[in-house]
Amino acid sequence: MGWQPRPGTVVKGTAHAALAALVDHLAVELAPLRVNAVAPGITDSGTWDRLPDERRRALYDSAAAASLSGRIGTREDVADTALWLLGAGWVTGETVHVDGGAWHR
Repeated sequence: MGWQPRPGTVVKGTAHAALAALVDHLAVELAPLRVNAVAPGITDSGTWDRLPDERRRALYDSAAAASLSGRIGTREDVADTALWLLGAGWVTGETVHVDGGAWHR
């Protein structure tokens, strides 16, 4: 939401964009320490389990259709990215989008 504004998402979108800006600034301020963030898209992580099954399935189907990969993320997708980022010693000041390419749509 911070990268693609939509009606009704001003607070959440602004918070997401501010977090990405914070990563940029902290990377400069704390150098040579590395500062990065992982920005996951709709992920089957348990976050949406409170929704009724039909509504959750509709959310997942919509998110999958909106991504370039044609699916939603898994916990493993996000964890793999975080582990990669921990070992990527020359990456700093980046917000890595783990959303199957949805942010490009």
